[in-house]
Amino acid sequence: MDSILEMVRLMGLGSWIVMGLLAGAVAKFLLPGKDPGGCVVTIGIGVVGALLGGFLATYLGFGGLSGFDIRSFVIATLGAFLLLLLLRVLQGGKKSKN
Repeated sequence: MDSILEMVRLMGLGSWIVMGLLAGAVAKFLLPGKDPGGCVVTIGIGVVGALLGGFLATYLGFGGLSGFDIRSFVIATLGAFLLLLLLRVLQGGKKSKN
């Protein structure tokens, strides 16, 4: 938990939102399909995915997010991709009413 707070302090909230928007958009591009929500949901998935990616990268020994750079962007995008994939798997059992 301390490492997540340190990452937020290091990057700042504005940078996290920009990183989340970019990472979420790239993850959505890599995994196209119909998902609920729009830009706000994409940013949320990106920000949470960035945290997830940073946590997993640190846990696996690759290091976490270290600021707004290419390495951190790749980690954030992979985290957003994994989160989007997980959300689709969890929603897979729900059928839409059309």
